[in-house]
Formats: sequence, C-alpha cells, structure tokens
Amino acid sequence: MAGERLYEVINVKKRPGIRIVGLRRKVFVLVLVFLLVTLLCGATLAQFYSRRFSTVLQEASSEQQLSIEKTSTDTMYRTIEGSLSITNALQARISNDVFESVRKDVCTLQSLAEHVFRERDTIEPGEVALPDPANDGIVTAQVLFEEGVDYTASDYLPIAAHMTDTMKAMYECATYSTNVYMGFEDGTHLAIDRIASNKYDENGELISFPVRERPWYKGAVQAGELCFSGVIEDAYAGTVCVTCSAPVYVGGKLIGVVGMDIFLDELEEMIQSSASRSGFICIISDQGQIIFAPHDNGIFEVETFDTSKDMRESENEQLADFVKTALTESTGLYTVHINDEDYYMAGSPLTAVGWTVISVVDKKVVDQPTKTMVEDYDRINETAKSALHTGLSHVTYSLLIMGVLVLIIGTGTAFLVASGIVRPLVAMTEEIRTNTGEVFEMKDIYRTGDEVELLAESFADISRKTKQYIIDITRITKEKERISTELELARKIQAEMLPNTFPPFPDRDDLDIFAAMKPAKEVGGDFYDFFLIDKDHLGMVIADVSGKGVPAALFMMMTKILINELAMQGLSPRKVLEQANSIICQNNEEEMFVTVWFGILEIPTGKITAANAGHEYPIIRKADGDFEVFKDRHSFLIGSRSGMKYVEYELQLERGGTLFLYTDGVPEATDGNEEMFGMERLLDVMNRHKDAACRDLLDEVETEVRAFVGDAEQFDDLTFMGLTLLG
Repeated sequence: MAGERLYEVINVKKRPGIRIVGLRRKVFVLVLVFLLVTLLCGATLAQFYSRRFSTVLQEASSEQQLSIEKTSTDTMYRTIEGSLSITNALQARISNDVFESVRKDVCTLQSLAEHVFRERDTIEPGEVALPDPANDGIVTAQVLFEEGVDYTASDYLPIAAHMTDTMKAMYECATYSTNVYMGFEDGTHLAIDRIASNKYDENGELISFPVRERPWYKGAVQAGELCFSGVIEDAYAGTVCVTCSAPVYVGGKLIGVVGMDIFLDELEEMIQSSASRSGFICIISDQGQIIFAPHDNGIFEVETFDTSKDMRESENEQLADFVKTALTESTGLYTVHINDEDYYMAGSPLTAVGWTVISVVDKKVVDQPTKTMVEDYDRINETAKSALHTGLSHVTYSLLIMGVLVLIIGTGTAFLVASGIVRPLVAMTEEIRTNTGEVFEMKDIYRTGDEVELLAESFADISRKTKQYIIDITRITKEKERISTELELARKIQAEMLPNTFPPFPDRDDLDIFAAMKPAKEVGGDFYDFFLIDKDHLGMVIADVSGKGVPAALFMMMTKILINELAMQGLSPRKVLEQANSIICQNNEEEMFVTVWFGILEIPTGKITAANAGHEYPIIRKADGDFEVFKDRHSFLIGSRSGMKYVEYELQLERGGTLFLYTDGVPEATDGNEEMFGMERLLDVMNRHKDAACRDLLDEVETEVRAFVGDAEQFDDLTFMGLTLLG
C-alpha cells in the first residue's frame, strides 16, 4: 500500500498539468500563507504608523501654533505696555511743565504785588492808561474796568503801575501765555497785552470788563490760594484758555487777583497730530470731561463744557474705573472694551491742574503681527503636511512591493521603515512640548532626507524667525526710546550750557545783551557766550564747530569751557585763541575744527580788543548811523594746526552803538530755490530796525530769515548775539 502511494505521487509529478501535492504543496501553501500574512502585516503596520504620524503631526502643529501665538502676544503686550506708558508719561510731563511754568510765574507775580502794596505808603503813584488801538502789536499796560466804575478814582492802579515792567517781562518770556494781568477789588483791571483795538466796540466805545465776575477772579477768591480754572473763553480774543490766578492779601485785606492765561492752541495741535491708524492721545479734565481728542477718533466725542459728559459716570464700568484711576495716578496698561472693540489705554495725571493725559491704541493693530505670523505658519504647515502625506503614500506602496519580493526580511524592513519615519516625529513633538521659548534647532535625528526633514526645517525656520522678530521688535523699541530720550536730554543740557537768562546782568544799566541759538538738529555745533571778567570787562564769544549733531555739540561744549577758563585768567584775546588751539590740537583725533570770534569789551570806554579765528565778519552800528560790516583780519581756524599765531585788533563801540555777531547759518540760510539769504538782506533787515532793542532786533532777523527759507529744510544752525552799549 505504501509503495503504491509513493508511486502515485511520483507519477503525478511526472504528468504535466497535474497539481503539486504532498510536501511541496504544504511548503508552497506555507510560503503562500506566509507571504499573504507578511503582506497583510506590512500593510497593517504601514496603516498604523501612518495614522500615528498624522496624529503626532497634528498635535505638534497645534502646540507649535499655540506657543508662537502666546509668545508673540505676551511679548507684544509687554512691549506696548512699556512703550505706551513711557510715551504717555513723557507727553504728560511736557504738558505738565507748561502749567508748572505758569504756576511759578503767577506765584512770583503774587509775591511782587503783595510787596508793592505792603509798601504803598512809600511809593509815588504811577500812571496807567486806557487801551490805545494805535499801540496794536506793542506790549503795553492797559486799564479796564467794570461798568459804572470810575477808574481814575482807583487807589490801586497808581500803585500797580510800578509792576508793569515786571509784568511785561513775564508776558514776553512766557511761551504759552499771552495775557498777564491783575484785577482789583474796586472793579478796575490792569492788563499787559499786544492788542488794544479789540477792547472797543464797533462804535469806538470801550467795552466794560466785569472783573469780579470772571471765573478766574471768583475761583481764586473762593480758594484763598493759587488755583487753575477750567477751560474758559477769553473775554476779548474768543479763544479757549485755562487761567492760573492767585489772590493778593495785604494785612488780611483782599487787594485783588493776579493771573495768567494759558492758551491751548499748541496743546490741541499736539493732540490732533497724535492721531494715527493705531491710536491717539486725548486729555480729560478733573471733572472727567473730554477736553481734547483728535477729530473722528471713533471713541471719544469732544463736546462743549456745558454738555460734555463726566467719563467717571460712564455706563461702561471699565472705562469709568480707568478714568478715575488715571486722574489720580499713572495707570500702566489697561484693556478697555468699547463699542465691541478692545483698546489698550494708559493714563498719566497732570498734577498741576488735576487733568490726565490718556494714550489709546487699538488692540487689533497690536495683535495684527501675531495674527499674520500664525496665518503664515498655518500656510507653511499645510504645505508641509500635504507633501508629507504624498511621501507616506509612496512609502506604503514601496513596503508592499518589498514584502512580495523579500519574504523573510519584508516584515522586518517594513517595521524598520515605519519606525524610522515615526521616530523623528516623536522626538520633534517631545522637543516642542518641552520647549520653554528657545529656538527649535535641527538635529541629526531629523535629517531623514524626506518630508520629515522638510517639516523639521520648516519648524526651525519659523522658530528662528519668531525669536528674531521678537528680539528685533524689543531692541528697536528700546533703542528708539533710548535715542529719543538721550537726544532730548542732550538738547536741554546744551541749551542750559549757554547763557539764557535775559537781561543777564539786571543790576547793570550800561549794557543791553541778547543772544539765541537755533540748532538745525536736536543739538548743534554753534555756540555763543558772554561773561564778566571783572566789573569793567566783558568777554564775548561766538563760534561755529564743523559738523552737526552730537559730536559737534560735545566739541562745542569743550571749546566753550576752554575759552571761558582761559579768558578768566586775564589773557588777551590773541593769547586765549592761541592756547585754546594748542590744547585742542593735542587731542583732536577726529580732526574737528571751530571758527571763533572772541573779544573783550572795556565797558567804561567802549574799546573792544578782539581776535578772529576764521569766523564771520562782525557788524557794527554807530550811535547815529547804520549797521555796517567790519572786515577784520582773519586768523587760522582753531583745531586745524598746532602752533598757530593769531592777530589781535581793536575797534571802538560808541555809547548807543551796537555790535552784532552771527554764524554762517544766518547769511547762508537757503530757500527752496537754492538761493541764500545773504549779507545784503541781513543788513537791510537790521537797518530797518536799527533803533530796536537787542532782543527785538534779533527777533526781527530770525523772523525774516525763517520767512525767506519758508518750508525748505534748515541745514545749518542759526546763532546770533547783539550788544548795545547804553549811555
């Protein structure tokens, strides 16, 4: 039986078309089953790892997006918080300085009035006059009074006449005020003003002035001390202003009230110019009313004083709480929801008047960079995922083909390939999860040469750009604030280095001096100086340093101090310039130079001993003549070459004569057609105003120069100094 069975199997093998049977069939079936199982396992593994990869990729994308959005939002918030708070505080400080300056002037005027009226019995009565329209444009003292009051019978006006010179000086020096006055308890009023014609009606009748009914008068009397009024309208000009006033008591009796008006045109202009696409600045009074805000700002509406709403009583509780806080302290950054929109706000109080300056920024604008970054990330991520899924499909088909061709290593190869794909993604996800804000960096595990590497490179690129973007924003903002603050400080320091109090020698009546320097940039290279060497000798300097900006300003300060110190040692002008040149040349690696005119006036005789180191010619006017250029002999520039000798000369200044010094920025001022102002125009302007005081003369020169230049950019500093030897 066994032999017959074996025979049949052998014969079946030999006959074509007969199916394989026996052991070969089992091996064949086993291999076929193993092949099918291998293919099925490979397909199953590929599907499993593909789904796992998609899940990991989605999780990594979501976490990276949240990380980018949170980091960017937090950084932008901190940046805006610091920048907005600092900017708002600076604006408040600038505005507050205006009110503090006026407060000091009013306190000074109050003290003067109390002193004058306390000594009234020892003072001869002075004279005051009614407004004269012929004096329009001239600073004069004008008498006003209430209806039915006889001003000629006033006991106060003749005494107050002795205050007019001081009040005029305050009027001319006050930058933001154009009214200085004192109202008296008898219904009379003494005002310092440039305009007299608006005090009369169309019939030429003097308009009565209700002194004791004005808010500034009543407010000061009720307060019993210096106070600021709300926003009121000027009685004659019709412009809005805030008045600082203070009562004057002598021996417990009210004499009257002194006051100064602060006209708000420049403050309103600053507020209007603050409007931009992202935000604006506004001012709220101590009554919670919007005083100034840019037109069409979309949030706050400026109304009249009578109809304006108190923002502290707003139905929006967030806004009401913010305004209450801003009126008492610097708020930091608040987020306020108004009209279905969120806004960042910061407030800084104006301590002088109880107001507050508020900066408003649209939160949408601040959040826009983060939104754009996230959208770019989503777009890049979608592109990477699409490319990666396409690659996965190719890998799956390759695994199936490899499973058919390679029976034994197919399963292992499929597993290794799948594991090799998933491993870098798992590592990438883990790094993103544990990342604390550092830049995502490429590692060897991500360098797979396929879409995984492309995705890792995309993550790394986005991470670097995000980190750099945040660093750049922070650095640029801090640098801009630092430079702006330092330049402003440098400008103030430079201005304070030059004599800026006029008259400089109030106890002397034989000199009239005025000077000014208007830098082309924040700080300049020009400077002037004048100083008493002793009671009979006055040193005078005007100079022009090469270059502009901070380097020129530093060089200017060094030169000014050096010349002053040498002159105070009693050296002649020639020796002062020679020693100054020698010292500067020793440490002048930047090869800067300066033109200098230095002279010493012998005050009793009017003789001037001077030396000119390459500077502009001085201009001289005799007592009864016109201004003329004095062409003196020039020596070499200071700072260019050591060992130079300088020529000294003398000129005579008569009593009533004037010396005018200037830098090249005056005659070389250029208009839009590249035409210079020139010496001819300069002399013409000066001779048309030759009898004016030094301050008025220099003001006229500056006015003419700026009118000539127009809208053209100022390329050089404007510096000039005038001295009149009085009889």
